[in-house]
Amino acid sequence: MPSFDVVSELDMHEVNNAVDQANREIGTRYDFKGVNASFEASDSDITMAAEGDFQLQQMRDILINKLVKRNIDPKALDFNAPAKSGMQVKQQVGLKQGLDQPTAKKIVKLIKDKKMKVQAAIQGDQVRVTGKKRDDLQQAIAMLREADIDLPLQYNNFRD
Repeated sequence: MPSFDVVSELDMHEVNNAVDQANREIGTRYDFKGVNASFEASDSDITMAAEGDFQLQQMRDILINKLVKRNIDPKALDFNAPAKSGMQVKQQVGLKQGLDQPTAKKIVKLIKDKKMKVQAAIQGDQVRVTGKKRDDLQQAIAMLREADIDLPLQYNNFRD
């Protein structure tokens, strides 16, 4: 029986490359001359540090631009409020990975409300969609692409 999985994953290697490129751009930009500003990437978030809120806003634009060039959807970013510490302003940017329960339930509900000839089941941090025909699965993918979901979705493990 044909099936596919709906997941939300980030390629952390590409995220690290984008952060490295953003750090390099900050080093070469004229408006950041003599300013102590940097990006730091960890497993689940990115930390931006600068001397002012305006510079943080500029850094945010640079980061989003570099991530988009590396095919990472900006929906996967969760910007927290900036926090001042001494002479610096820091901002944490969370990276959303995996489907949480409410989002998975929303996907299953969307599929069931459309009365498509497919079944959806939550399996951990992914949703498995099965159907009798390949065309029905492709319709489900098209419908999910148009849906308003806060996470970037990938469709993998497509089997006939």
